[in-house]
Amino acid sequence: MTFSALEILGYFASVVVAVSLMMKSIIRLRWYNLVGAVAFAVYGLLVHAYPVFVVNGFIAFVDIYYLWQIYNNKEKFDIMEVTPDNPMLERFLDFYREDINRFFPGLQLKPAENLYIFFIFRNMLPVGLFAGRPSANKTMTILIDYAIPDFRDLKSSLYLYRNRRELFLDKGIRRLEIENSHPNYTRFLKKIGFKQPDEGHVFYLELPPR
Repeated sequence: MTFSALEILGYFASVVVAVSLMMKSIIRLRWYNLVGAVAFAVYGLLVHAYPVFVVNGFIAFVDIYYLWQIYNNKEKFDIMEVTPDNPMLERFLDFYREDINRFFPGLQLKPAENLYIFFIFRNMLPVGLFAGRPSANKTMTILIDYAIPDFRDLKSSLYLYRNRRELFLDKGIRRLEIENSHPNYTRFLKKIGFKQPDEGHVFYLELPPR
């Protein structure tokens, strides 16, 4: 059985739209939906199904509009340092436990340890959690740098490591290290500037001075 180019385009559009509905991230949902809508609009135009063309053209414009808003929205970020026994931290970890375990299996933040723990707020929503332990040579070992599923567009971590790096510099920290082998998370680390010195699972970020 063979398929024409038009049939392949129609199937492609259907699959992309279906996949978009499974995206947890609203940004990914919009991008996938945009690609699917454009493909469906082209398909509708080529087969002279003009209602399909009009509806999906409209959907594409809606996706573009909301993506433009997302990328141009002036969001307010803030940092709140907490202790390991903070009730909000406990509830946050309990609520996102299953997702956190995907990237940081066996994570434990013990009150007796010398830890630095930050919540990252985005428009007053706690969207990120960072915890690290100081070690030798002005280095901090990152135990967790986690963003909740709807806010995984790198902005929270970039805000922490670039705009608020004085939080580390003031504590004498000049280098951040993290060990992680999850493929999605290692891609995230590379996107925000972490380097991988060898084929292992340790990544590091040198903090520039002020």
